[in-house]
Amino acid sequence: MAGGAVPPGALLRAINALLMQRRYRAALAVLKGFRNGAVYGAKIRAPHALVMTFLFRTGSLREKLKSIAQATYTHSRNLAYFVFTYKGLMALQSRLQGKKIPFHSFFAACIGGWLVFGENNPINSQIVMYLLSRILFGLSRLAVEKGYVPQPKQDPFPLVAALVWGTVLWLFEYHRQTLQPSLQASMTYLYDDSNVWHDISDFLIYNKKPGSK
Repeated sequence: MAGGAVPPGALLRAINALLMQRRYRAALAVLKGFRNGAVYGAKIRAPHALVMTFLFRTGSLREKLKSIAQATYTHSRNLAYFVFTYKGLMALQSRLQGKKIPFHSFFAACIGGWLVFGENNPINSQIVMYLLSRILFGLSRLAVEKGYVPQPKQDPFPLVAALVWGTVLWLFEYHRQTLQPSLQASMTYLYDDSNVWHDISDFLIYNKKPGSK
């Protein structure tokens, strides 16, 4: 072929053959982890940022779109970096010790969490709080499975729900500054703004009259 160009079909076959090489599997898994982290971060952050920005954020359309894009990029980038770091350290530890042990996962994730999510900003804060709530549930279930805590005779979820809602509303009413900003915004909309109206327009149609602050 003129110019020595490689036919697209041959290049595709070469790439597929490389992907099937067992010796490169760990490194390729790290790269695909980076890809999946970036895609997943964008998928879950973009709709959340879109809704929260247009519900609660003031400013021009350009400013709102820029905020959405920045939040999506940050979440996507951080998750991609974390998965890359975690899977890379897991592969390294397994190679050094010749096998995979539970501590590897904890250590690799701790390092990744410190390096990638260690900065205290709104995006990282939301992600850490999201994980914390699920960790508490997971550890509670694990404690029951291992026999460290007796199996409850009744479903404890109603009590947990009552305590969670009781605590968060108490914090909102009396120590609001301790809550994460997006939660403050959501609860202000639900519990404070619903106390204020002037006529039918901002009672049923709008939360606040257009142009009001």
